[in-house]
Amino acid sequence: MITPRPVTVRVPAKVNVQLAVGAARPDGFHDLANVFLAVSLYDEVTATPASELTVTCEGPDADKVPLDRTNLAARAAELLAARHGISPDVHLHIAKDIPVAGGMAGGSADGAGALLACDALWGLGSTRDELLEICAELGSDVPFSLVGGAALGTGRGEKLTALPVGGTFHWVFAVADGGLSTPTVFGEFDRLTEGVEIPEPAASPDLLDALRAGDTAALAGALANDLQAAALSLRPSLAATLAAGTEAGALAALVSGSGPTTAFLVKDVEAGRAVAAALTASGTCRAARVATSPAPGATVLPT
Repeated sequence: MITPRPVTVRVPAKVNVQLAVGAARPDGFHDLANVFLAVSLYDEVTATPASELTVTCEGPDADKVPLDRTNLAARAAELLAARHGISPDVHLHIAKDIPVAGGMAGGSADGAGALLACDALWGLGSTRDELLEICAELGSDVPFSLVGGAALGTGRGEKLTALPVGGTFHWVFAVADGGLSTPTVFGEFDRLTEGVEIPEPAASPDLLDALRAGDTAALAGALANDLQAAALSLRPSLAATLAAGTEAGALAALVSGSGPTTAFLVKDVEAGRAVAAALTASGTCRAARVATSPAPGATVLPT
């Protein structure tokens, strides 16, 4: 029997250009209107035949990535194998470049990447809808990591509608020390909004128009994140990072998702380099990364 060759999948980070959060539901989740953009920071997940399921990781903050069955990549392999009645015998190696616990869906990206890599390695030929169904089981952000581009996520973020984007947007991402737990940030959102009537979340027409037109200035005026106040409450130092990027010429700044990574929309490549250099020099973040959007979703790389 010929042993299948390893399969490597590249999968992007995301930024939420709008994150509208509804009140807590009885199941503890929140209804969202979550406008995702995939950005050109990537993890790579390689699936290799093995005698049992194992996970390894390399790259920035690899020591903070769980290597047991709680890792979304491992869970993706288990769910896919269970669905097809096979054993999840695979070694998954994650080459990380997306900030860990940074609000950019790095763990979700790894889950989507592992799912696609295992499907190809095992020759299962799953349909896109079948893969998306498993993604939704894995977590709210995992479906978008699979499809990439731009999309509106509703429900808890897993129900996706593709969105048209009329141009390229340039970003700088400031990586903070340490992570923020998404459930903790949502808990703080609930605490801060206790007794407040929260409207049903809805995508901003102005923001969707800006994406469609590829209009950076209009997008800058429409960025919004309902979790930002909660992230700043838990990590007040992020305010200094947001200020440093804005003072350096960013058109707009916001906390990415549940944080603590902060995102800065800039005019072009040159402005991105200048803002990244200023953020690094400011001492308010650990690193600054430039990227563009939209970016493709999970993609099998040629061997």
